[in-house]
Amino acid sequence: MRTIVYSIKQVVEMLDIPSVTLRAWENRYQAVVPERTESGYRLYNQQNIEDLRWLKEQTDKPGISISHAVRMLKQHKQKDLDERLSVAGGDPKDALDKMRQQIYAALLDIQGERADALIDFGFSLYGYEAMVHQVLVPVLVKVGDAWEQGTATVAQEHYMTHMITNRLSQFFHVFPVYAHLHKVLAFCPAGEHHQVGLLLFSLFLRRNGVEVIYLGSNTPEDGVMELLAKQERIGAVCLSVTNGTLVPYTEELLERLGSLYPEMQLIAGGKAYEGIGLKDTNATYVMTEPPEQWQAWFDQEFAVIRHRA
Repeated sequence: MRTIVYSIKQVVEMLDIPSVTLRAWENRYQAVVPERTESGYRLYNQQNIEDLRWLKEQTDKPGISISHAVRMLKQHKQKDLDERLSVAGGDPKDALDKMRQQIYAALLDIQGERADALIDFGFSLYGYEAMVHQVLVPVLVKVGDAWEQGTATVAQEHYMTHMITNRLSQFFHVFPVYAHLHKVLAFCPAGEHHQVGLLLFSLFLRRNGVEVIYLGSNTPEDGVMELLAKQERIGAVCLSVTNGTLVPYTEELLERLGSLYPEMQLIAGGKAYEGIGLKDTNATYVMTEPPEQWQAWFDQEFAVIRHRA
């Protein structure tokens, strides 16, 4: 059955929401995430229309802002999901746990097609946030633990990690990029091979319209410096470190970056930076908060980067 989609002009006419307001709701609050054509035009599905209609009804009421309405919508969606899962037979946490187990088992047995089918089904049922943070990330953690404990081979660990990170990386091409926002360069310094946290934070930035130049794990310093010298509009560097022995080198790298690019924001995160305060680092920000607090940081702090000429 063909999925019905609408242009932004059609949505404006149907819902009587000005296009500038609609774009603001999407860009700042992620009220909906429409699909995009290859040329960048927005395409809204029926669920997007229903969500926008509900948000408009709420904001027409006295005292309800769009940010409050979006939070309410997300809460309603989570409640509806929990109820549907309960009716389908079980606690939502049990359903997510079962999904994690099935994906892990399929990947461990090198059943890529089955794993992909399960992941596709999971996204359609649970949505982006639940599937990423409650299913795929725990699977990645379990993969790493299995390798360290010797219950998964190096080949299995590489295959499983590649499969999941590849699925997550695909979202870089889904979310729109907003030209008025500065770019972010994201990488793990040389010697750091764990990139899950960096990937998740980079995807969060992409969901907010930030173009992220993602270099991944074990990135040599000379490559970073060469890229910074050639690229324009990079307003921030984001690096992640889990290996505590790399912190001294990372701090030296941050100091060099700060000296060369004094206006650039330097964002450090990862397990190795837990407990390190701003007074003890050359970073502008230390991101150790859980994902649910990232949006508040973005709205309050990233504006500094957003409006820099």
